[in-house]
Amino acid sequence: MNDTPYLLDPAHWDWGTTGSIPHLLVTHLGYTAISVLVGFVIAFPIGLLIGHTGKGSFLAINAGNAGRSLPTLGLLSLLVVLMGLRFTPVLIALVVLVIPPILTSTYAGLRSVDRNAVDAAKGMGMTSTQVLFRVELPMALPVVFGGLRAAVLQVVATATVAAYVGQSGLGRLLVDGLAVNDYGRVVAGAVVVAALAIVLDLLLGLVQRYVVSPGITGRGPGRARAAGSVAESPGEVELVGAGSSKGSS
Repeated sequence: MNDTPYLLDPAHWDWGTTGSIPHLLVTHLGYTAISVLVGFVIAFPIGLLIGHTGKGSFLAINAGNAGRSLPTLGLLSLLVVLMGLRFTPVLIALVVLVIPPILTSTYAGLRSVDRNAVDAAKGMGMTSTQVLFRVELPMALPVVFGGLRAAVLQVVATATVAAYVGQSGLGRLLVDGLAVNDYGRVVAGAVVVAALAIVLDLLLGLVQRYVVSPGITGRGPGRARAAGSVAESPGEVELVGAGSSKGSS
């Protein structure tokens, strides 16, 4: 009998073995990438339109609330009954999960932009489209990325439900492990999913760091100079105080 934990057994990491952890991991990443891409293509333009014009804000708010209240497994079960056991129901259920955070974060990010900056851009003669893409969107990127990161983490964790309807992915470790009472396999699936979520979040955070302007995040040289001047100010005050005391004496 093999006493090696499922996660540490080299046989389960063999790329040449169908159903191994690397195969399931790649499939899981594929589910996540396709779902996030489709949801982003749907939600991001709508969020831009609502945030830029300020019209239809009820749509962003209600979509966010509705998306959070829908049970993904229940929705997936309904879609499977209507469409059969294939990937399409899984994709629809995951896309429904992706849309709310991206839509609401895009809308909230654009509405949080300083109106003085927008008015200044209009005063310089920028068109509405230029204001959106050259002023509002760059300043809203931190909030937009926050929604994107939240959507990715939710999909990574929820894509395991694909295994419940006969699909692949890391959810197979959970479903198949429970079916045969192999709790080592279940633990392995949970650990790999959690590790994948952490890695993806760190990667998106790194992308955000290089995509968002340093002036927006406060990493620019102006902030460093301001911090330096504040750090030097106590010494300057002390010197001025000493000079004043000598003059008075």
